Amino acid sequence: MEELKFLEEQGVNPRMIEEVRMYREEFPVDEAVRYRVVRPLIPFYGKEILEMAIAALLQGENLLLTGSKATGKNVLAENLAYIFNRPSYNISFHVNTSSADLIGTDTFVDNQVQLRKGSIYLCAQYGGFGILDEVNMAKNDAVSVLHATLDYRRSIDVPGYDKIMLHPAARFIGTMNYGYAGTKELNEALVSRFMVIDMPAQNHDTLQKVFHDFFPDGKEDAMEQLIGLFLDLQLKAQNGEISTKALDLRGMLAAVKTIRCGLSPALAVRMGIVNKSFDAFEKEIIDDVVMTRIPEDWTEADIFA
Repeated sequence: MEELKFLEEQGVNPRMIEEVRMYREEFPVDEAVRYRVVRPLIPFYGKEILEMAIAALLQGENLLLTGSKATGKNVLAENLAYIFNRPSYNISFHVNTSSADLIGTDTFVDNQVQLRKGSIYLCAQYGGFGILDEVNMAKNDAVSVLHATLDYRRSIDVPGYDKIMLHPAARFIGTMNYGYAGTKELNEALVSRFMVIDMPAQNHDTLQKVFHDFFPDGKEDAMEQLIGLFLDLQLKAQNGEISTKALDLRGMLAAVKTIRCGLSPALAVRMGIVNKSFDAFEKEIIDDVVMTRIPEDWTEADIFA
């Protein structure tokens, strides 16, 4: 199993890997939702974080991943679903998310009223991993659904229908950022239903592995400059000199991809990083950081072998 070999390469506890293997054998994926078992675009590197997450999930707990932007919260959640070989259901919370969006709503099928099942319902039915994105933006109406779903009851009361019990393989992974518009403090009752992992900032080693996976033909010096650029921006964001808008690993990787088409590295980074900020003063600071790492005269030949 490729995904378990990935854990072995990172030195994850062999006992945990064996228990994951047993879990996968005990809970085969229903063919109806096999298409939802998706290989992540970006692998997650971090032995300690992986061990904490795997241990909690093996014991039937749910996870809450906290931390600032670009710490890999969603990447970890996607990787965990793939490692456990579970169908994943992404639920992005916002101010208009209601309990009906999560459980389901009535609809007409063949002139009969039937339940159009929501993501939480399907996750419970098929033993999926529900990724609750920005869970601290959820309204009280939506949070009330989560209480019984996430605690020892592991059930969902569907108004007008019946109570359903969660599949024993079902788990929920919440992610949250602090300080975003529309976010709020999670109440203690909801937090108590999660094991919490505070995600650390990216470091040179993890970024080096990601860039090597994505660009195996990248020149070492160029990759070091790109990694250095991301870490420079991360430091400035931590110090409050810039916002986190330009701190975008997906944007950085996308920028490097466009260089393969012949776009100059300076223009590629402008699209992927600099232009993510819409404040003229902040953009100038980011531009200065970029200029120290990515010369204007660089071409594709300077990035790729």
